[in-house]
Amino acid sequence: MMRSGRFFALPVLITALVGMRAEAQVRAAPEKLRIAYSAIGSSQSPLWIAHEAGIFKKHGLDVEMVYLGGGSRAAQVVVSGEVPIAMFTGASVISANLAGGDLVNVASGMNVMPFFLVVTPAVRQIEDLKGKKVAVTRFASATDYALRYAAERWPVKPDRDFTVLQIGGQPEMMGGLKSGAIQGAMLNAEFTVIARREGFRDLADVSALGIPFPTSALNTSRAFIRNRRDTALRVVRAYADSIHYGKTQKKFTVGVLGKYLKNQDVPFLEAVYDLYLGQYVPKVPHPSTEAMKVALDQIGERDPRARSMRAEQFIDASLMQELDKEGFIKQLWR
Repeated sequence: MMRSGRFFALPVLITALVGMRAEAQVRAAPEKLRIAYSAIGSSQSPLWIAHEAGIFKKHGLDVEMVYLGGGSRAAQVVVSGEVPIAMFTGASVISANLAGGDLVNVASGMNVMPFFLVVTPAVRQIEDLKGKKVAVTRFASATDYALRYAAERWPVKPDRDFTVLQIGGQPEMMGGLKSGAIQGAMLNAEFTVIARREGFRDLADVSALGIPFPTSALNTSRAFIRNRRDTALRVVRAYADSIHYGKTQKKFTVGVLGKYLKNQDVPFLEAVYDLYLGQYVPKVPHPSTEAMKVALDQIGERDPRARSMRAEQFIDASLMQELDKEGFIKQLWR
């Protein structure tokens, strides 16, 4: 009887130890850290939620949020060490490594392509793109890969039939459409809704293709994990915590989306919430080898060096695995 009682108490003890570890982090002086997001889009919302809800501080981190428009730019800054952790597409992780970096994906953000080709009213069909200018945020960013995936099914091709420009973030592309500097742009779901209201039209829905792709992910360098593993683990713990908070605290999260999207249209924000937090963002953000492989195959079409590589080379799943092992994920969703 005594032995069975001890076994029964073991889960309670594990839960208590996880809680004690979290409390110890709170009591310690918060560690200052810069973390970047790469788009004004709800794919980045786990970082916004963690910051606004005090979840970073809960896990012993004093975070300065930095905005870097475009995944390839964010990757370059992480490689430089100026910002050690950022949220951007897994494709930029691969491209950065091919250029000599040592980046890895440590947690998923979104493994779908929530982008639309939005065009000016004069462009009525895909063939009308010939001779036109179409914008992405940055080359080798999620918007760039979304455009090229979609174009595989079109009679006109990027670079051959129409010019592809990199002009910054989603707001900059929206501005380009308004000014007439560009005739098309690969916008996310939120800016597509705004563009429709302003008289622009969307010609292609890339998400409808159903392609797994690491559109947004939490990434860092191998050196950062090696030298500051405890800090990296706390970031990933806060990140997983923020996803749980976002999915269970809709009213608060809608307010956060409004702040970062600079939009106070509640029905619009609730629709965005339902799409991203309800569908696109995974409940438990384990890195996706399948999504990273799709990105690697796409890059391999233009860079032969990528063809001999494996998706696993660009992933470090050990931090999420550690959270599983210590019972943190189970405790979150109990």
